[in-house]
Amino acid sequence: MVRKPGKMYRNLAKKAYTRRKYMGGVPGSKIVQFEMGNLSQEFPVEISLEVLESCQIRHTALEAARIAINRKMMDQVGRANFHFKIRTYPHHVLRENKQATGAGADRVSEGMRMAFGKAVGTAARVQPKQKVFTVYTNEQYIEKAKDALRHGGYKLPSPARMVIERVPME
Repeated sequence: MVRKPGKMYRNLAKKAYTRRKYMGGVPGSKIVQFEMGNLSQEFPVEISLEVLESCQIRHTALEAARIAINRKMMDQVGRANFHFKIRTYPHHVLRENKQATGAGADRVSEGMRMAFGKAVGTAARVQPKQKVFTVYTNEQYIEKAKDALRHGGYKLPSPARMVIERVPME
């Protein structure tokens, strides 16, 4: 699939391209679920992970962070005591113009500056202070939720911080 390293797709270099119907064969998103845990209960505490820099987060990085956060929350808190939500969607299509490698490749792959390329994946474009993940939970599980979000933040290409909000219960 993608031959280039993830850091090559991190920066917001080009305009967003989301027109999937004009390109054949856009790979599907690796994100399996967008909401996990107890979806029916209201929780008094909202802990969000927000990015500090604008960047593109590939769908594979979002899925890796989702797995890390969800696994930690399931082990330490239990399914009934939290609601975890992914707040971004990978709309932007990443493209790569495949180059030939090996002997004589300089003559083969010389033409076409700014070629369109083939779709190799998708990414979510995020702005500074945009929330990427949110965990809703009870007061006694705040530290465990912060730990889970911290571990998920390591998988993102931008530095992130946690924001804690208490939702007034009626």
